[in-house]
Amino acid sequence: MLSISFLDLAHNAMNSIGFLKGNLWFFSGVIFFAVVANFIPEPTLSHSSKVKGKKNKGDEGGKDMMKKHRRQVFFSGIITAIGISLHNFPEGMAVFLGSMKGLRVGLNLALAIALHNIPEGVAVALPVYFATQSKWQAFKLATLSGFAEPLGVVIVSYLFPSSLSPEILEGLLGSVGGVMAFLTLHEMLPLAFDYAGQKQAVKAVFFGMAFMSASLYFLELSLPKDMSL
Repeated sequence: MLSISFLDLAHNAMNSIGFLKGNLWFFSGVIFFAVVANFIPEPTLSHSSKVKGKKNKGDEGGKDMMKKHRRQVFFSGIITAIGISLHNFPEGMAVFLGSMKGLRVGLNLALAIALHNIPEGVAVALPVYFATQSKWQAFKLATLSGFAEPLGVVIVSYLFPSSLSPEILEGLLGSVGGVMAFLTLHEMLPLAFDYAGQKQAVKAVFFGMAFMSASLYFLELSLPKDMSL
């Protein structure tokens, strides 16, 4: 997600609409999602659970701690789902506008976006499954976050089919990059530090960035020269 945010979405926005405007869109996305995350309360143990944990410092205390961890991970999954939904919304618009240029362009862009939606779905489903132990809940939330993409198509095609300029679209994608960067650094990376350790988490971050950059590069080769991810 960091790779897509900085090296793809923000980079393309700055190249397309200028350094200043690209940065303004990017940091507007950061501020917007910071405000959204601030209004979603951090889940905590109830008072009764805390009292019970103090009375029973053995197995019950361990169960309460695990319960708290599961709630924190579930909260992270919800925040991730919101961020992915915001990310998918302008992608649906991009596929629609690409299809207006030609069927081949639209198909290639749709395929590329579909492929990189796979790890995004995993990023939503995995914490939800860990927290709830329910494959159905994980599948349902990941699927709901993906519905934002066709919603973007519906809105752009029926509300303003001819008024959405390429500059606005690039700006929206740049702001989505800011949303994803904030989401990764504020929610996902601290969890990785807690559960995998700082060294392993940092290694995984750069491995993931390299893997995503490589996949975007090879997908870029399959697209027409006038289009990009």
